[in-house]
Amino acid sequence: MGVYRVMGSPYEKLSKNFSRYEFACSCGCGADDIDHRVVRMAQKIRDHFDVPCEITSGVRCLEWNRKQGSKDTSQHVKGLAADIIPEGVEPKEVADFILSTGFIGGLGRYKTFTHFDFRGSNVRWGKN
Repeated sequence: MGVYRVMGSPYEKLSKNFSRYEFACSCGCGADDIDHRVVRMAQKIRDHFDVPCEITSGVRCLEWNRKQGSKDTSQHVKGLAADIIPEGVEPKEVADFILSTGFIGGLGRYKTFTHFDFRGSNVRWGKN
């Protein structure tokens, strides 16, 4: 599996518009091993909507994941997930675009963000 390993600066560019720190654990522990597919999908979303995108959650260490109330089996812990907010774009539009790419994985539609992950099977949740 292609994972971007800790190799240098948190400002290391992983794609045209995304740097390593944007996918790093929010607790500040330094965990930032993100799967390349997550970065590629985030970049596809950025390119499609042509607006800045905020990654509100990428990699999570187990401790931070538990504090978020998530299960230990979360795809965030494995570096296989991201929660994304493209500026001015509704989560439903983001989810619909992701599905249009032939995406296989987990897709969650929330009120303020869209979750996607590469778990290897299709799982969908949320209605917006």
